[in-house]
Amino acid sequence: MYTHLHNSVHNQFNLMEKLVSILLTTEHHGITRELDVSPRVSLLRCILLASCISVMPPDADEWAVVERRGPHLLESGRPFVVHGFNTYWLMYFAADPATRPTVTAALAEAADAGLNVCRTWAFNDGAYRALQLKPFSYDEDVFQALDFVISEARKHKIRLILSLCNNWKNYGGKAQYVRWGNEAGLDLTSDDDFFTDPTIKSYYKAFVKAVLTRINTITNGAYKDDPTILAWELINEPRCHSDPSGVTLQAWIEEMASHVKSIDPVHLLEIGVEGFYGPSTPELLHVNPDAYSGTVGTDFIRNHRAVGIDLASIHIYSDTWLPHSVEDNHLQFVNTWMQQHIDDAANLLGMPILIGEFGVSLKDGRFGNEFRESFMETVYTIFSSSWKSGVIGGGCLVWQLFPESAEHMDDGYAVIFAKSPSTLNVLSNHSRTLEC
Repeated sequence: MYTHLHNSVHNQFNLMEKLVSILLTTEHHGITRELDVSPRVSLLRCILLASCISVMPPDADEWAVVERRGPHLLESGRPFVVHGFNTYWLMYFAADPATRPTVTAALAEAADAGLNVCRTWAFNDGAYRALQLKPFSYDEDVFQALDFVISEARKHKIRLILSLCNNWKNYGGKAQYVRWGNEAGLDLTSDDDFFTDPTIKSYYKAFVKAVLTRINTITNGAYKDDPTILAWELINEPRCHSDPSGVTLQAWIEEMASHVKSIDPVHLLEIGVEGFYGPSTPELLHVNPDAYSGTVGTDFIRNHRAVGIDLASIHIYSDTWLPHSVEDNHLQFVNTWMQQHIDDAANLLGMPILIGEFGVSLKDGRFGNEFRESFMETVYTIFSSSWKSGVIGGGCLVWQLFPESAEHMDDGYAVIFAKSPSTLNVLSNHSRTLEC
């Protein structure tokens, strides 16, 4: 580290000498002359020069943090579009030296296909290879696994969306927080107490702070300062069945968005909701896949008006949301669902949209790979059309991409590059579309 710093300082002094030489000389009719310099002018030039040098980045290749400007994303003033994928288990695999190479393989294969963002879990609560062993106690080895994930993503030029909790019981989630509360003597009767109990909320806030302020043991930088991270996600697919009005979940979103931004005001923040419309927009309830979706405590418009939320998020799973398997009807639903949310994100919310998860399961035989690729192409076409017309920014993240060595984790939705060359072409074609 000392050698790098010494060389950096030495190079900056050499650059300063060259710039001073330029500032103090002039060329006239091909003849270079030294300028007449008074002490005051010389001092002023040196001050200006020093101020320029001080803001030069230490690494010319260093990424800039992706920023939001209205409904668009920018990187160093240039448009940034998310062409992404989900691989939720990266930290889990990185925690074991035997499976750690699979993490590198997943990121490398995605990068080769032109993908630039990965959404993955930055949580594992009380389960096997847990990051959070119990409230306020975190496993250093698993934290170092997350350090590795972030470092490897940077090497492959892939940004990360890091989710901080799960609505579902997989990898702990809100149920584990409530279990911890009861073990501590609280009298909690519902997993939805996660959203209201002060003690449980303090557990979550402490975990969020531990993650955001973590110093990466590989890069030596804090997560909250790392441009590899595109965005934080409060919770994967939150629902609060105990309060269909949406008031409970809305209060939690507002409180936790404020908490995240108080620690990290730089990175983007999303909620992680599926996109169901709620009581604040009764005229849009018909857009939901069914009546039940409007009673799960989420409210797309209201939720995203919370201060601190930067990105609107939706998911698309018509294969589980719709009761039938008429393929044309599924594609029509995708079109209606996406167009409505794109219009609302752009015109009512003024923020980019992330299709944070979308996919089709091949597990039960209702749909085949040909339909899955048509589904993906539909999603990509609708988004890219809106983006190219200047309506909105953001992007899409397919659920989910696996290298062949992780095939045993397939939930039916996995796209395995080695076995899906035609699907790989769909992804690569979308990459080229976004470059045009």
